[in-house]
Amino acid sequence: METAAALLFLGVSAVVGCRVADTDCITPFPQLLAFLPWLLVPTGFGLLLALFSRWWTGVVWAVALLGLLAWFIEPYGKTGEPGGAPLVSFRVLTSNVEFGHATDALVEAVRREKPDLVFVQECEYTCDDTLKRALGTDYPHRAAQVSAGSAGSVVLSRFPLSAADGVPGTMAMPGAVADVRGHAVRLQLAHPMPPLPGRTDLWREELGKLRDFAAENSGNTRNTGNAGNTGNAGNAGNAGDSRTPLILAGDFNASQDHAAFRRILDTGLRDATRLAGHDRTPSWPARTMPAFGVQIDHVLLSADFSVRAARFLDLPDTDHRALLTDVTLHQRR
Repeated sequence: METAAALLFLGVSAVVGCRVADTDCITPFPQLLAFLPWLLVPTGFGLLLALFSRWWTGVVWAVALLGLLAWFIEPYGKTGEPGGAPLVSFRVLTSNVEFGHATDALVEAVRREKPDLVFVQECEYTCDDTLKRALGTDYPHRAAQVSAGSAGSVVLSRFPLSAADGVPGTMAMPGAVADVRGHAVRLQLAHPMPPLPGRTDLWREELGKLRDFAAENSGNTRNTGNAGNTGNAGNAGNAGDSRTPLILAGDFNASQDHAAFRRILDTGLRDATRLAGHDRTPSWPARTMPAFGVQIDHVLLSADFSVRAARFLDLPDTDHRALLTDVTLHQRR
């Protein structure tokens, strides 16, 4: 029993060591870090083995691991309410429709929940055509980069949009500036590559690009260029205003237990689910919910926003849950 417990503790210690060092390490650690809270299970089992065998060194080892896991399971990132008066409230939805398979379910959810902004990942040509046909009247403004397979992405909006550079990546990450009832809001869809074995460098690089974008735009936004296929773009006021509020939303393929994602939060962006008290609610893989999963779908907000509510929606035919968030834009002090 001591040997079995020691093997469990060694495995958990390696993953926790990466977390302590504030790094994602190399495969398989980025994949394991995503499920950091679940490491309580093998650690607890190892503790029982150590107690039964009266291996007191193992007991101390287990208690130390449990303490570290409990510490790191705590929410990460800034909180706090904006100090200015509320200006406008609206609803944001983000959904990965898994190669377009869940497009019909997304259409039903959009009609039911009536979000004002919809961020759609893995939207290929059929998905894009369906969204245009079914939602084009209610969402006449869009920023889209449509591709085959998982590479396409679309932002739908009730508000007028003007063009803005997206973030370059293997999969499309379009951007835009929305005129939200007279207030400019910078929109950016997130969909970096997942941390596939042997390709974690690309995953880390694309999360780094999102971090650089957030660092530049969360407090000092500039609007330049064209985000590809942006149609029906309206005038969002002074899009070059360095104080434009920011919404960065989508499938990040990363959780708060990944150092690369924490660096994005370190720019000052706030995770809407944490502000609403749902920071550990899993969003993937949807087929194992609620028993097992991790939150990798996020709506990140600059400090201009407060969150009134956030909840996940179960859609058939996709491995992701959609995230619906009610936000309020505040006047800056």
